[in-house]
Amino acid sequence: MERTLAILKPDCTRKSLIGEVIARIQKAGFTVRALRMVQLTRAEAEKFYAVHRERPFFDELVDFMTSGSCVPMVLEKENAVADFRTLIGATDPEEAAEGTIRRDFADNKGQNIVHGSDSIENGLQEANYFFAEKDLVSLGG
Repeated sequence: MERTLAILKPDCTRKSLIGEVIARIQKAGFTVRALRMVQLTRAEAEKFYAVHRERPFFDELVDFMTSGSCVPMVLEKENAVADFRTLIGATDPEEAAEGTIRRDFADNKGQNIVHGSDSIENGLQEANYFFAEKDLVSLGG
């Protein structure tokens, strides 16, 4: 089984879409292995998004991610990373396919409801940023 990290971003929590988005994730066959609500500090957001530090949108991204609560989740499924990226759609909701989470709920490219890891390696690394292995719960009993 493959794991990936999802983060329901501050716009998702502000719009009270947590349940709706999680329901879509589960209907798509993902198992939620860990979940919590957090308020990222500036230092935490800068560290998590450090790969984007030199990009022009970095400060705006950090400001947004610290503007409200977020819900990081470890998801598990065969082909989890690619399947989750398909489920959420393109970064820009106007370019996202019909029926994707971002197309249906996001306001713009900067506030796009949800983060999804872009590779298997990043999925594991990002999940480890928010959760220890002991935090991952097995639903199998």
